[in-house]
Amino acid sequence: MMRRALRLSPVLAAVVLAGCASVAPDGLRSAVDRHTASRLPADSQLPSTDSRAQPTTEAQIAQWLSQPVDADTAVRIALLRSPSLQAQLAQLARQDAQRAQALTLFNPTLTLGRFVNGHEREIERQLSLNLVQLITLPWRSRWQGWQLEQATLTAAQQVLLHAADTRRAWLRAVAAQQSLQAAERMHEAAAAGGELARRMALVGNFSKLEQAQELRVQHDAAAQLARARLNATLEREQLASLMGLWGPQADFALPDSLPPLPKAEALHTGTDAEATALRERLDVRALRRELDTTADRHGFARVGALFGDIGASYSRNTTTDRATRHDEVTRGWELELPLPLFDWGGVAAAGARAQLQHSSAQLRNAALQARSEARTSWLRYRTAWDLAQQQRTEVLPLAQQMQEEAVYRYNGMFISTWQLLAQARATTQAVATATEAQRDFWLADVDLQLALYSTSPGAGAASLSTPATPSESPAQGH
Repeated sequence: MMRRALRLSPVLAAVVLAGCASVAPDGLRSAVDRHTASRLPADSQLPSTDSRAQPTTEAQIAQWLSQPVDADTAVRIALLRSPSLQAQLAQLARQDAQRAQALTLFNPTLTLGRFVNGHEREIERQLSLNLVQLITLPWRSRWQGWQLEQATLTAAQQVLLHAADTRRAWLRAVAAQQSLQAAERMHEAAAAGGELARRMALVGNFSKLEQAQELRVQHDAAAQLARARLNATLEREQLASLMGLWGPQADFALPDSLPPLPKAEALHTGTDAEATALRERLDVRALRRELDTTADRHGFARVGALFGDIGASYSRNTTTDRATRHDEVTRGWELELPLPLFDWGGVAAAGARAQLQHSSAQLRNAALQARSEARTSWLRYRTAWDLAQQQRTEVLPLAQQMQEEAVYRYNGMFISTWQLLAQARATTQAVATATEAQRDFWLADVDLQLALYSTSPGAGAASLSTPATPSESPAQGH
């Protein structure tokens, strides 16, 4: 009895593994959260699969929208409301279901037959199943687990990309709002100059050429104001789309200005940027897991091609003599073995080698790209900070000083009204330029975070292809 139990233990273990193949109730959102929690704002949550949590979520979003929406709040809302992100997470749940299905044994096949001749009646009963599918279940379970981990890392990339896109859209929307305010002030100054020129021309104190020059400045300022209004509207609409908002909810308020620049000692250092990217980037980790899976399956390629259709069956046939009513029962089993006469598995082995080389090359290319993007993203980040710091500490104070000096000279009647208005427009333009430099720094910071911890900064959420889940089940045979 003990020896029989030991012989049956691998089969029993395989049956237990098949029974344990189940679908994650949360659609693997908790697994994605483990990879993204440290790179997202505090208290960020992914959309729940429980519809009962929807009213609570909507109430929380309404509370957030009742105040000016900062960058972290915009990301939190986008994670909860974005339909595109919900579709990506649903795709991950579908892959989890495919994994569970691939690890579920095929149902045994029951064959029934009834045959009658002049003297006998024969009833056949046959139960058959695929032996290879049962024997290889532990290995297939491991492969499917690795593939699901790769899919989870890919979904985590998509979450971080969506958060980064939302943060970029927020920065552009706030900067466009500030630029619109600057354009309005420049237009007011130009309009005042144009009106004064018109009045002076009416009384003969201004030539037509001088009046035309001021009117041209006014028209240029009006065109710039129209473009600034359009840009602010478009950037705001892009942010609302990424946040999944429409209707009255799209009328949310934004802060008046961008976040201040960090101090020099708080900046990221580029000394270990390459090592951090190779260690932390999710796309590199996903490709490394794909290479592990491909390498582990490489040795099974030829065996699977040769013996993938091994089947076993148990038969119990009853033959009844119709004259004597005597039953004769025949029992036995059958084993189906494919004969490797034409296919010796060479093609499958060659394909597996090519797939292994492909995965290895992809990983090397991703590592090379990660190193390059870490270096270039840090260089852009540091240069953007230097330029923004220069605008804030040198250029902008100089413009304000020139504005104050122009007012003093105007009060002393050393410069004309037109010169004072021109200086006011130049000062306003300096403020707008400093705002753009500040925006560019924070955009570079978003790109650096992606390059170090997630994926390529130039990648879009839609460009990430979801890896297909190849069937690990052997050929269906009996």
